[in-house]
Amino acid sequence: MKRSSPKNFTKLEKELKPYLKMMGKASDAIMSEGVSNYPILVVHQQVIELGIPVIKHDDVAGNWSVNASTMEEFVMKKVIQTEKIEDFQSIYKDPEEQLCLFVLSELGAQFVFLKR
Repeated sequence: MKRSSPKNFTKLEKELKPYLKMMGKASDAIMSEGVSNYPILVVHQQVIELGIPVIKHDDVAGNWSVNASTMEEFVMKKVIQTEKIEDFQSIYKDPEEQLCLFVLSELGAQFVFLKR
């Protein structure tokens, strides 16, 4: 997993602040509907085939689009290798307190946990 610099993370955190409420609702829906205990929000600026669109950057005052996904879809699409599931689960933060984001940007792809 790539680590972003604190400067990049602070910038991302600021850019995603207006999205927090909707991302939290999407994460909660995934868990409450029994879809997964490991919701992942895919934050991107390009067209991707991962998850279900929740926020389209065209519809908000921001540069990011957000898709709702799950650990299970990441495994199925081989973004997370089967032998790495336990590693992923061990670093996964409490979804009631933090959102799991998979950020695709010019810096590459990385998992980030963002306080709700």
